[in-house]
Amino acid sequence: MSIVSIVAREILDSRGNPTVEVDLRTDKGVLKAVGHINDTLGPAIIASVSEKTPVLLINLFMRYSGIKEISVAEQEKLDNIMIELDGTENKSKFGANAILGVSLAICKAGAAEKGVPLYRHIADLAGNTELVLPVPAFNVINGGSHAGNKLAMQEFMVLPVGAESFRDALRVGAELYQTLKGVIKEKYGQDATNVGDEGGFAPNILENSEALELIKTAIHKAGFTDKVVIGMDVAASEFYRDGKYDLDFKSPPDPNRHITGDELLEIYQTFVNDYPGLKKNWAIRLDLPGTTLETLALCETDITTLKSHNNH
Repeated sequence: MSIVSIVAREILDSRGNPTVEVDLRTDKGVLKAVGHINDTLGPAIIASVSEKTPVLLINLFMRYSGIKEISVAEQEKLDNIMIELDGTENKSKFGANAILGVSLAICKAGAAEKGVPLYRHIADLAGNTELVLPVPAFNVINGGSHAGNKLAMQEFMVLPVGAESFRDALRVGAELYQTLKGVIKEKYGQDATNVGDEGGFAPNILENSEALELIKTAIHKAGFTDKVVIGMDVAASEFYRDGKYDLDFKSPPDPNRHITGDELLEIYQTFVNDYPGLKKNWAIRLDLPGTTLETLALCETDITTLKSHNNH
């Protein structure tokens, strides 16, 4: 089964920013997908791309020699055609949102062609034969570019690695979120429970360790000390300034408060030592600009799967 037609339209994402929605038609129907590149991860990828470029991509793609003879199950081949047509290192000709939208629609069509769920098709493409549900990561406190508070580090998460099923993990995460709301409200007041871009609370605090302490308190108060560990997505590139790091980057610039990469690694090591989940057994190699290369062990448990195979 090959592609019959593709239609793209501009839509708004959850933040009110424009992105691309794609309808891909095959003999089995229409598959819909939305391409959205995180503007924090890839500003160079999505910047200065006209809303007309998805149409240009699709027109060139559909005119590509032999395109209608290629099965939608041949994901890599079709993706490589789009990469070839774009011809840039950062997808700036057509925009990664357009390329991703078409690619995701092709992926859905490939699953429909094989008559399998989307996750199964993706696993086949990746050569993954053992499937388990992942542990959900709940982004419960927002900082960095995702919130208007003082926190420099972007995502503070909880992971219910001790849950017996995905349903149980979802329950634990939801209950802990509400408990954390109460902890924050009690300490800072009602307005501190306002949320950031991704739904986590955004109390106006500066010290990143203070956010971790709030989560640690909530885990204990909810009775989940044996089920939940803490995770972080620091997004250090957001506060990287001229070879150093500014942990108060939302205030007026002041190079005197910048710290070196090695000093930032020392802060990470403190987190590793002091908080559940940010410790032993799962080593992550960090190579930050301005640092010596070090290895930090950041997680106690393998967080890729739940303990139980009975995932409901």
